[in-house]
Amino acid sequence: MEKHDDVFKAADAALREEILNQIPTIVMAVDKDYRITYINDAALKLTGKSREELLGCKCYDISHSSHCKTDACCMRRSMAQEKPFSDRNEITVNNVKTPIEYFTVPLRNEEHEVVGGLEFAVDITEQVIYEERLREQSRTIREMSTPTIKLWEGVLVLPVVGVIDTMRAQHMMESMLTKIGETYSKVIILDIQGVAAVDTAVANHLIKITKATKLMGCECILSGISPAVAQTIIQLGIDMESIKTKSTLSDALAEALVMLGVEVKQ
Repeated sequence: MEKHDDVFKAADAALREEILNQIPTIVMAVDKDYRITYINDAALKLTGKSREELLGCKCYDISHSSHCKTDACCMRRSMAQEKPFSDRNEITVNNVKTPIEYFTVPLRNEEHEVVGGLEFAVDITEQVIYEERLREQSRTIREMSTPTIKLWEGVLVLPVVGVIDTMRAQHMMESMLTKIGETYSKVIILDIQGVAAVDTAVANHLIKITKATKLMGCECILSGISPAVAQTIIQLGIDMESIKTKSTLSDALAEALVMLGVEVKQ
C-alpha cells in the first residue's frame, strides 16, 4: 500500500505542477531564506532563464524590486504574520521594468509550521497605462474647467462654471497661484456667475483661495454673485467681509483697473 501511496503522491505532484505551468501568471515558492523552491513556466519566460538556473536562487536577486529586502515585501509579511498579503510593485528583470500586482500566502508543512511562502504575480502594464490615460484626461478636463486668463496687464480672471468641490477648489487655487507667479499679476478676478449654488463649504473654499492669493501679493475680487447666491450667503451667516465683491465681471475689471491706477477714457 505504501508503494501505491507514493505513486499516487507522485502523480498528484506532477499534475499540480502541470496545472501551475499552464497558468499565465507568475507563480513562485520560496523557503524561509527566500531561496526559490518552485517557479512556473510564466516566470521562466519573463526571466529568460531555465528552471535549473533559478531554483535555489534568492528571489530578490531575480526580481530587483523596491520591496525586496524591506518590510514592504509581501512575502516577508506573509511568512512573519502567517497570513495573505497583496500589493502593487515594480520588478526589474533583464533591465526591463514591469509593474505587477502580487499576492503572497504562507506555505506550511504537515505540522502546520510556516516553511516558506507562495507568490502569484500579475503583469498590470496595460492597466497602469490605462490608469495614467484616465489621470491625464482628468487633468485636462480640470484645466479646461478652470482656465486662468490674463484679462489685462496685471489682471487675471478665473471664470468658474458648475459645482465647486474640495478637489476642484484645490485645483483652482493651484491654477491661480501658478498663474500669479508666472505673470506677477496684482489683481485676480474670480467670477462665479456660472455657479448655481453656494453653501458653507463652497464659501470656505473661496475664502481660502482669496487668502492664498493675498500671500502672493495679489488682491482677489469675487464677481458674478447672483441674487440667489447672495441671499443664500446671508441666510447661512457666512462672513464674506474679507473678500472684495462685485456684481458683474465688468464692475470687477473696473475696480481692478482703479486698484492698479489705470485710467480708462471713453
